[in-house]
Amino acid sequence: MKRIHNAAELQALLASSQAASACSCSLGTCAGWESLSEYRWPADAQQLATLRDPELYEPTFEELHPQGTRYDAQDAPVAVSFFPYNRCDLWKCSTCQRHLLRYTEFGGYNVDPRVRAIDPCLTILD
Repeated sequence: MKRIHNAAELQALLASSQAASACSCSLGTCAGWESLSEYRWPADAQQLATLRDPELYEPTFEELHPQGTRYDAQDAPVAVSFFPYNRCDLWKCSTCQRHLLRYTEFGGYNVDPRVRAIDPCLTILD
């Protein structure tokens, strides 16, 4: 699977792909990080790449918010080397053609799959 190392590689991959159409799939907007049950995940979604570094046993939990945003903010930047992006895989919905970042949040006894659609207007940082 292709590994995305930095913001430039992610931007290039997004630019080389077909633009998203209006969403008509089961995912909903997912503009900020949203919990998403497996039954809502499209079976025909295509995994394109990973942002995870296989050399890191435990990637950082540090977040990057230079404009004072928060984890779940719709306008939070995509910071490739920071949490939660450093634990994500990049997917493409076959129905609406949107690019999606997906990771699993583990906490105590809870396993929570989370998804965020990548808006082309978002800031993408290393």
